[in-house]
Amino acid sequence: MSKRKLLSGFAAIAAASALALTGCGRDSGDSGSGDGGSGDKGGFSADAKIGVSLPQKTSENWVLAENLFNKDLKDAGFKPTVQFANNGASEQQNQIDAMITSGVKVLVVGAVDGKQLNSQLQRAKDEGITVIAYDRMLTNSKNVDYYIAYDNYKVGELQGDALLQGLEERKGDGPYNIELVAGSPDDANATPFFEGAMSKLEPKIKDGTLKILSGQKEFSKVATQGWDPKNVQSRMDTILSAKYGSESLDGVLSPNDTLARAALVSAKNAGQEVPVVTGQDSEVESLKSILAGNQYSTINKDTTNLVTQTVKMVTDLQKGEDIKEATDKTNNEVKDVPTEYLDPVLVTKENIKDAYKNDESLNKIVNP
Repeated sequence: MSKRKLLSGFAAIAAASALALTGCGRDSGDSGSGDGGSGDKGGFSADAKIGVSLPQKTSENWVLAENLFNKDLKDAGFKPTVQFANNGASEQQNQIDAMITSGVKVLVVGAVDGKQLNSQLQRAKDEGITVIAYDRMLTNSKNVDYYIAYDNYKVGELQGDALLQGLEERKGDGPYNIELVAGSPDDANATPFFEGAMSKLEPKIKDGTLKILSGQKEFSKVATQGWDPKNVQSRMDTILSAKYGSESLDGVLSPNDTLARAALVSAKNAGQEVPVVTGQDSEVESLKSILAGNQYSTINKDTTNLVTQTVKMVTDLQKGEDIKEATDKTNNEVKDVPTEYLDPVLVTKENIKDAYKNDESLNKIVNP
């Protein structure tokens, strides 16, 4: 069993790199009781209400998750309430309060801002409701029972590897000019994405293989509020105009597909050759872009599988069974939360036709 922490800052990156050199990876061990699984013994009615609170519709995967939760929970015999908080954290607070009042037995929360739900989580705890953090960790609260997600630090590592691999393949020998893009600072996933990637890129920045002409290297400088692609395009337009008059932009670290496409548009508008750009989420337009030789990579985090495993977790809770798949631990800054991690998959043009062979809708895109 392993325990993982939400890392922050380059000190954490250095620590992660040092651990990697010793073959230890991140923290290992089974420390911390976590106080998790409060609902895993008692069980509840087989037709219980289940609340699913999702963030803004910032990617195709969230829309897919809504449809899958409604279908899969109904098929399992439950009464689902699935809502998006498109107007932000305050709307999500109100929605969760309403779900608790309605008598849900489990709350599945993909947070807009994982730090702003403490009062709702305390109320859920008081009502005996089990809380599952879905895809994004709920931080600074002891009232989180389980966390289910793809390994976000590993996602970042794969993105860092992909950028280096793509630069060598497409641009030949270095040094290379790159720029960094990170996700929204209020999303708990954005930091591990960035830090995982930087654990791969920082050594190459230090030895001069990678150059960042903007000088913007810290998460706070490269974060994208709200995951809004307009913010990325505007920032990249400014950087390219100021720093890349006679210089080539060779690559962009992007944490997801939506922001990757924005970076590609900016590079095209500036007259740059297509840079190596990473991504995540297997969005249809980005898969087409990869096939066309534009976007270099994405990360496949199969939403269908993630929802299926979450619904299985709910079903096990209903039966009063232990959540045997939650074999990891993730520290949310207050406690070690029992965690089920799924493995992300790096996708490039080389393996794209095989990567989605078990996904009926995406297979039609990549294997027309």
